[in-house]
Amino acid sequence: MKTMNLRFLVMLLLLAFVAGCSTTDTQDDAGLTDEEAAAQAEERAARSRAFGAGSGDGISDEDLSQEERAARDARRAAEEGEDLRQERVIYFDFDSAEIKRESRAVLEAHAAYLNSNGNASVTLQGHTDERGTKEYNLALGERRAEAVKQFLVVNDVRRGQIETVSYGEERPVNESSSEEAYSENRRVEIDYN
Repeated sequence: MKTMNLRFLVMLLLLAFVAGCSTTDTQDDAGLTDEEAAAQAEERAARSRAFGAGSGDGISDEDLSQEERAARDARRAAEEGEDLRQERVIYFDFDSAEIKRESRAVLEAHAAYLNSNGNASVTLQGHTDERGTKEYNLALGERRAEAVKQFLVVNDVRRGQIETVSYGEERPVNESSSEEAYSENRRVEIDYN
């Protein structure tokens, strides 16, 4: 029994010694750990990625001047703004004229367009669902349109470029009487003139 315990102890010491000598941070030729080498390889790959690969120009980010990078970034922002401007309906919660967080980027894109195109103008059409009196819904539609107008004005759009009108419950996009239909009808439509 004593011999077995001694063998077990020797085996444990041997395993501890081997485990202590090995390391997970092996080093390559340059003296870097595997982790550092992988990070360096990723950095090299990121620097050498070609922009405009579809155009076949094969220009990497490093080859671009600061002006070319700024132009590329402006072009990307314009394309993103164009995509956002395709959205022309801003939705509202029940009995609310508060602009939702998810609508802000869309409205910022419309504001940027209106700022850079001084001759462009919009009509903001406020709508509600069918619940409530006709008078209340007209007022709520107006508050919604005014909220969108105020957002645009705060983002430097001239007031002269914006008209508001309220249709209340008179022009539903979905005539059903369900919560889904109601949510589709609580909106402001952005109509470029």
